[in-house]
Amino acid sequence: MGATLAELARRCHGELRGDPDFQVERVATLEAAGPHDIAFVAGQKYYAQLAATRAGAVVLGHADAGQFSGNTLLSENPRLCFTRVAAILHPPVRPAAGCHASAAVDAAAVVAVDAAIGPQAVVESGARIGRGVMIGAGCYIGMDAVIGDGTWLHEHVAIGAGCVLGERCIVHPGAVIGSDGFGYARDGVRWEKTPQLGRVIIGDDVEIGANTTIDRGALDDTVIERGVKLDNLIHIAHNVRIGEDTAIAACVGIAGSTRVGKRCTLAGQVGVVGHIEITDDVHITGAAVVSHTIREPGTYSSGTPLEAYSSWLKNAVRMRQLDDMARRLKKLEQKLSALSEGGKVEE
Repeated sequence: MGATLAELARRCHGELRGDPDFQVERVATLEAAGPHDIAFVAGQKYYAQLAATRAGAVVLGHADAGQFSGNTLLSENPRLCFTRVAAILHPPVRPAAGCHASAAVDAAAVVAVDAAIGPQAVVESGARIGRGVMIGAGCYIGMDAVIGDGTWLHEHVAIGAGCVLGERCIVHPGAVIGSDGFGYARDGVRWEKTPQLGRVIIGDDVEIGANTTIDRGALDDTVIERGVKLDNLIHIAHNVRIGEDTAIAACVGIAGSTRVGKRCTLAGQVGVVGHIEITDDVHITGAAVVSHTIREPGTYSSGTPLEAYSSWLKNAVRMRQLDDMARRLKKLEQKLSALSEGGKVEE
């Protein structure tokens, strides 16, 4: 599916320089692009590739406009412009409406006439499947679950009983929404399972990556608000609440009853302890451990950065000595204070 440069400029709010009738067929990298492809430049480090590219058109920021003389879309936000161009040129291939013969749909489920239900999918009693919903092969939709209009469940997604997904959500293969939270009480020797009675409520326009798991609440619901983007292999425990437009990268774990604010970002492998709050507009860098409530917006980090093994080994030894060094330093400070006051220093 192609488009003229003029159409792309109009739909993506870009400034066109060049031939408005130039036909663009697909997006590509600067290195791989051909004469009917459009590529994207993300800063000075790509100037050498830009000079050598065969791309028929390029998306650039205004600061980079002088680096290319061919067909160009200029934008204040070139990455966003390129994202929109890619969505226009490469729309998803949606399955045809209808229910596959091998799917098992309970007679008491309510399914919109234009929904698509794939092979071996299971839809239980009382489930409600909205208009234009796409349910991939092998999906499971539990009793009384609700799938909002236009939502796409890719292959082998499991939605637990009573859970609610909003409109236009995308859930990638293997995700599990509404499994039991990790709740147990101990009698002194053995663990006894605590019933998990809440649901998972997911807002509109949420995307959930492959093999991500979101536990149902113990009593109240686990809530993922509108516009949240979750990468692959994330675990969100029971009663967590994630605020609007927050983005979380792969391999993050968030323990139970924690609240994450709006417009936050959590980089890969971040760990968040339970029963804390992270305010709006907080950004956590990779592999950090969030061990306490964060009340002020900003960027936060923890842990030690990568270094050569020999240096790391020396620093690890010094870390063990910090407590002793702190005590010795305190004694030295006390001696210096006594000397400055003309007193006698005790050994």
